[in-house]
Amino acid sequence: QVQLVESGGGLVQPGGSLRLSCAASGSIFGIVGMSWFRQAPGKQRELVAVISSSAVTNYADSVKGRFTISRDNAKNTVYLQMNNLKPEDTAVYYCNIAAATYAYWGQGIQVTVSS
Repeated sequence: QVQLVESGGGLVQPGGSLRLSCAASGSIFGIVGMSWFRQAPGKQRELVAVISSSAVTNYADSVKGRFTISRDNAKNTVYLQMNNLKPEDTAVYYCNIAAATYAYWGQGIQVTVSS
């Protein structure tokens, strides 16, 4: 059973940076895309960033120019570099790896932006 393990979250001041990592515990074949979602209290889960198998990226308007998604195919790992963080970025962040027939989710990691 493949598991996704997220790391890198925590508490940061406004304007600060964090780098999230999401590593798969085993091999995943036929990956279509890797992405990050987030869910703030009282809100629906939303797509933050996605990177396709051909490394095409797409971002939510709210994070464009501040967040960068990247991947290491050899390690089945996806990253989210978050710069110039704002209080409204506070949420639980989830990674997702979509394969041809199944989608894997991480357990979620808290990111809190506060002074």
